[in-house]
Amino acid sequence: MTLGSHQRTIGTSQVHITPRRILDPLGAFDLDPCGNDPRPWDCAALTFTEADDGLARDWFGRVWLNPPFDRRVIASWFEKMAGHNRGTALVHARTETAWFSLIWRNASAVLFLAGRVVFHKPDGSQQTTRDGKVANSGAPVVLAAFGARDCDILAACGIDGQFVPLVFPRGVLVAALADRSWRQIVTDFIAGQDAPVRVADLYRAFSDHPKSKVNPNWRAKLRQTLQRGAGKSVGHDQWVAA
Repeated sequence: MTLGSHQRTIGTSQVHITPRRILDPLGAFDLDPCGNDPRPWDCAALTFTEADDGLARDWFGRVWLNPPFDRRVIASWFEKMAGHNRGTALVHARTETAWFSLIWRNASAVLFLAGRVVFHKPDGSQQTTRDGKVANSGAPVVLAAFGARDCDILAACGIDGQFVPLVFPRGVLVAALADRSWRQIVTDFIAGQDAPVRVADLYRAFSDHPKSKVNPNWRAKLRQTLQRGAGKSVGHDQWVAA
């Protein structure tokens, strides 16, 4: 959408449409509440344009959010995204701003993209400078996941950048302070969850654990620990406390 509609960049166009190289690895979205019209491709199954006033409408399903970069209204978009808590947002990494604190407080993870992003115009061509050269975003860009499922997707998407989980289970933090067995820390993690745990949840939770950093086969160790009684299977890839 118009990420740069109120953001001065080195490009001549102020409409910044998300490139497919970012959208495609993130999978399908149900709603884009602030899409551009016209646009070269849809970012979600249903799009609200400026005329639809997506900020005032009810949101549903998995949301793709590329909001207008206007410091007077951008906080409202992220307040709504935090309340919906299902989807992924793309925005300039203005971490010093007050509105970015809404991401720090409410997102489940962020991915700071490597390099600068080249956005697209409504006709699908890349943004250009006034002299016709390809223009990048002019500032770092970050993807912010809201909700556990989008956190998993962002962690595994393969887009080049630095992934930072923002929701870290208390049991894992406590375990990191002591030299405890795999069985103990996995058992405590599962017991602290309100819903069945998947193996992918364990991978995400323990990716930065000290025990993982010294064991190149830590993923296999986690699976083995589950099979040996740290959890009880209640269905395909669904584990609860034993």
